Amino acid sequence: MIITILLAILIIGLLIFSHELGHFVAARKLGVAVEEFGFGFPPRIIGLRRLDTTDIKKISSNETLEMKLIDIKDDQNNRKIIKETLYDKIQETNRVVTKKKWQVIYGPKKIEDNNKNTIYSLNWIPIGGFVKIKGEQGDKKEQKDSFAHRKIWQRTIILSGGVFMNIILAFLLISLGFMIGLPTSLNDTLPGPARVKNQAIQIAEVQPDSPAATAGLKMGDFIVSVDGQKFSSVSEFQAHTKPKLNKEVTLVVKRANEEMTITLMPANLNNDGQGVIGTWLVETGQVSYPWYYSIWMGAKTTVLITGQIILAFFSLLKNLIISQQIPSDIAGPVGIAALTGQMAKMGFIYILQFTALFSINLAILNFLPFPALDGGRVMFLIIEKIRGRPLNQRIENLVNNVGFLMLMVLVALVTFRDIWRLTAHGLKGLFGIF
Repeated sequence: MIITILLAILIIGLLIFSHELGHFVAARKLGVAVEEFGFGFPPRIIGLRRLDTTDIKKISSNETLEMKLIDIKDDQNNRKIIKETLYDKIQETNRVVTKKKWQVIYGPKKIEDNNKNTIYSLNWIPIGGFVKIKGEQGDKKEQKDSFAHRKIWQRTIILSGGVFMNIILAFLLISLGFMIGLPTSLNDTLPGPARVKNQAIQIAEVQPDSPAATAGLKMGDFIVSVDGQKFSSVSEFQAHTKPKLNKEVTLVVKRANEEMTITLMPANLNNDGQGVIGTWLVETGQVSYPWYYSIWMGAKTTVLITGQIILAFFSLLKNLIISQQIPSDIAGPVGIAALTGQMAKMGFIYILQFTALFSINLAILNFLPFPALDGGRVMFLIIEKIRGRPLNQRIENLVNNVGFLMLMVLVALVTFRDIWRLTAHGLKGLFGIF
């Protein structure tokens, strides 16, 4: 349980940190000052900041000797007395140079000075990170390095940097997955360089009120054997079960690295006199590619998955508006922890795949035109462009605060539902999932 919780915190932290890193990089590239970039959430444990001081550095020097006649007079014996002075001239060429040193900042104290360098901080709440951009609340408009001073297109890029970085993270994880071997459906023709291992039959969907549902089969289960026989294709499996109408069939399935034996009786669900168990099966395997081709497949897969998730989000929002209910597919922090525990049991590559999908979901969710989200703030910039002048800052902040409160209420409701679902069969179920 503890390992699962730590793993869930690590994954969520990685996604949030990469998101904030996107804002940080975009702001710095556009010349906007970043006051603090922190790992974890405040209060601050310790921070580092670069201090720029100036010093004079001698480049070269030139020394010359000069003798000057000061006075000439006669002494008592009419002899000439010449008085001379010797001058030693040293001419130096200097240059003002900038010296860099690091200042250590202990604790959450507020720094009041004119130093414009970023504070890099380590904070007490070890989940993700944050970035504090100068002028992001609409203040300091008169200062050129302020977010509020910049043009609309520049502010849009900075606000979109987090979403872009989450997509980049997903691309990198998927590319790495294809180098190692990513679980993939084998129903379609694979490119030439593909290498396949651990080929198996997997349950992609379970039909309600079917023999499979009654027996407890679940989406994601791998079918190891049927009546003691092992099959590598769906057609072989179906050829074995169709003649078994109303006869017992013994399946050995693998779920999260644990094998279990399930007995069921195929039924005439298609009204054709043949036995089916009520599942949609796919042939899967761990598919890998050479590193150069993995990068291409990573980019291609990221684009395809992003498009599919966008369509799924629109469908989800439509159903949410029509039914006014939270769909069962939405999971909160507790549900995510449970999913992380399941992925951990299946292996590292499944955690990698889950993190990539989660990153894309976070990117799309954050770019929805809803107050308090990046997409909502971009929406305000579009309104500002259309109006020709910015909205009242107080009104914008109020709308964002209300939107944030609504999101927190939604998270609380989803979390409560996740806990209720996990504890439906007693508290044992809550810990059993880990």
